[in-house]
Amino acid sequence: MQSAVNVAYIFASVLFILGMKMLGKASTARNGNLVSGGGMVIAVAAALLSEQILSFHLIAIAIAIGLVFGIFSAHRVKMIQMPEMVALLNGFGGLASTLVGAAEIHKISIFGWQKYLEMCGSMNTISIIYTAKFATFAAILIGTITFSGSLMAYLKLSGKFKFSPRVSKTFNLLLFLSAIWFGAVFIAANNINHGVIYALVVISLILGFSVVVPIGGGDMPVVISLLNSLSGMAATATGFIMANVVLIVAGCLVGTSGLILTVIMCKSMNRSLRNVLFSGFSGGGESSGSDGKEPQAISVEDAYCVLEAAKNVVFVPGYGMAVAQAQHVARELGMILENNGTDVRFGIHPVAGRMPGHMNVLLAEADVPYEQLVDMETINEGIKNVDVAVIIGANDVVNPAAVNDKSSPIYGMPIINAHLAKSVFVLKRGAGTGFSGQQNPLFSMENTRMLYGDAKKTISALVACFKGR
Repeated sequence: MQSAVNVAYIFASVLFILGMKMLGKASTARNGNLVSGGGMVIAVAAALLSEQILSFHLIAIAIAIGLVFGIFSAHRVKMIQMPEMVALLNGFGGLASTLVGAAEIHKISIFGWQKYLEMCGSMNTISIIYTAKFATFAAILIGTITFSGSLMAYLKLSGKFKFSPRVSKTFNLLLFLSAIWFGAVFIAANNINHGVIYALVVISLILGFSVVVPIGGGDMPVVISLLNSLSGMAATATGFIMANVVLIVAGCLVGTSGLILTVIMCKSMNRSLRNVLFSGFSGGGESSGSDGKEPQAISVEDAYCVLEAAKNVVFVPGYGMAVAQAQHVARELGMILENNGTDVRFGIHPVAGRMPGHMNVLLAEADVPYEQLVDMETINEGIKNVDVAVIIGANDVVNPAAVNDKSSPIYGMPIINAHLAKSVFVLKRGAGTGFSGQQNPLFSMENTRMLYGDAKKTISALVACFKGR
């Protein structure tokens, strides 16, 4: 039986890796999800066969509840709510690791280390005991921080917590050191001290909240990818506790991929992870790149005339598109322009939106052809030849101050160089600042015209102009 279980674990791990690879292309992403899901079904079934199960009835009830919740959420949650949904799911992963660590501590307190290691099939040696203690401590610490941090990210992204108060770095450092100290006490002690465990959980909960609470929405892509990585690390620690190979493999895959994505997000913002987590933007000031000129508005009818004559158009979506739910009408306008002989592309900045790949997800929901979704580097190569760049709710990711103004806090941040296009249309409710708090000189440039109002209504009006011509 154990040999069959090990083979099943290996097969499940291979399916996880294949599924993750398939997620790299839109044409295979759906099947990638199914392949990874199939691997998880196999892993769960193998785990149930290999472990001493207290009650299959309780497990069946838990699985049924999870299925109902998952299916209901998949159909109920709107695409604009996907960032907070992802944050919440990361939190559940961390909570699961914490609960497993708590369950193992309960078993150890009942049976003692010798009997516990015999139940796990491990030798009763000093090194094994300390490894198990460290893994348990790591699962509780990382899992609890992931849970509370993800819960705060969910509250901020869903608008239920709109404040971003400053939190002292010293306070967070003291919390972290306290957690390490309690962890050291737990590892060094011969017996289980529940007071130490309770203190560790409380400190970890507070630490997760205090690190995430000052971070604004513009940095959420980095936060979500980091929390995703932490949930994988917590799962890996849980795998060591339970001596479960497939859980270690799955946790490592999630942890490393999330960490790589975090690095990519930081590089796309030209900022360090430390700066994102503990500094943020200064905000509030006007960029010295602004020359005081007033933005020039344009009517929908005049914008229609320009677009009708354009040979190539690039749409640059941002978080404003997600708020206005304008992705469907943007696709419709793109199709109309294509039928009119216009080359249409969507320029995607890596950190546009509130989660990694946010714009890709929204545009995929609207069935925008994948080949029209072009990364920032490719768009910038030919941006000077673009007739019209249409900015839909983006701000900092197209702010030329990042290129031209050394005094700007976003200087050096890679942007889509929309300001170099022949004409630029900016769809916004007003000329307000982005997350950085800096004025965008793009709005007042000679080749820029503002289309004020709700992006969805504005694009719908443009579509109506084309249909009524």
